[in-house]
Amino acid sequence: MASTLDHPRSDNAIFAAMEPHDCGSFANNTTPLIRNCWYAAARVGEINRKPLARTFLGVDVVLYRTEAGEPVAMRNRCPHRSFPLARGKLVGDRLVCGYHGMEFGADGACTHLPAMGHAPATASVRTFPIVDRGPLAWIWMGAPDLADEVLIPDTPWLSDPTWGTVSGDFHILCDYVAMHENLIDQTHFPFLHPDTVGTPDYARSTLTASTENGQVVIRRELRDAPPPGVYGKPANIMHKRVTRSSEARFASPALHTAYARVAVPDPDPGEPSLYRYNITHVFTPETNNSIHYWWFNSRDYRPEDPAIDRFMLEAHTQAYSEDVEALQWINAVVRTDGEEQFDLSFAPDKPGLMARRIMYRLAMSEQD
Repeated sequence: MASTLDHPRSDNAIFAAMEPHDCGSFANNTTPLIRNCWYAAARVGEINRKPLARTFLGVDVVLYRTEAGEPVAMRNRCPHRSFPLARGKLVGDRLVCGYHGMEFGADGACTHLPAMGHAPATASVRTFPIVDRGPLAWIWMGAPDLADEVLIPDTPWLSDPTWGTVSGDFHILCDYVAMHENLIDQTHFPFLHPDTVGTPDYARSTLTASTENGQVVIRRELRDAPPPGVYGKPANIMHKRVTRSSEARFASPALHTAYARVAVPDPDPGEPSLYRYNITHVFTPETNNSIHYWWFNSRDYRPEDPAIDRFMLEAHTQAYSEDVEALQWINAVVRTDGEEQFDLSFAPDKPGLMARRIMYRLAMSEQD
């Protein structure tokens, strides 16, 4: 399916964006969380020999590494008296409960119970598949037999030394559905981010939206325009007129990617004519109304320039902080306002609605 959203103003276009007209067919903050998906659990360096407690999809999990360096994800709850296992200690590869000393191997099986002198055969803790991939460790919270590592999102630029990458993270009090809709909605850029990625001309440029293999893709191009500061300043091309093109993609419930290209028709001598930026947004529901969020901004020029790193980190931290603040305000209103409201949607909202429809179908398919 493909559609062009050339800023239609007709009722038909607006209604088309809303099909189907049943509001229950779009995911929101009350939709069951999608479990059969690889989500980011932590940065690789966060998981070490000190047990780390973190909640994913409403389940408390403890993370640690074996002596060989392999990541382990285990339910953070002793099956005996519910003591949080992250409060215990590691002895070799065994996690020892800090309450009665029950010991559990990396596979979750109980290996020793001091009060009985042997391991009860029926005692074990649920473990979760977890894999290091690039800068992140990915966890599967769904059906174990569906945890195919081939499905882990592929983001090779994050490990490519020819790309310079800056990164940050947030813990946000909002739902992951709203986060996806925010990221695939570029019409808010000039208003929420006027000093970074937003320009009025960009907001009015033609947008195409399509679904491809369960993903939502939007593409946009703006010719003969000034570059946005966040891309033009580090490249030192603010005095140029450029062609700016971008692709933003709802890739999975855990991942949103964006690719920006800034082409300079008349580059200064010795300077590139094309600058590429890959933006990677990774987030994992902690609950229906809170998420763990990691972001990465990568560029294909001067990868080890500390001045560019510093500018990109400050600019993007500002932009994403503006998103975080807005999403938390919205979430607070949605959860606390006593009078229910059915939010209006218009044609430019269609990409977000397409993503929400996919998420709804995925969530409902797990309820069968």
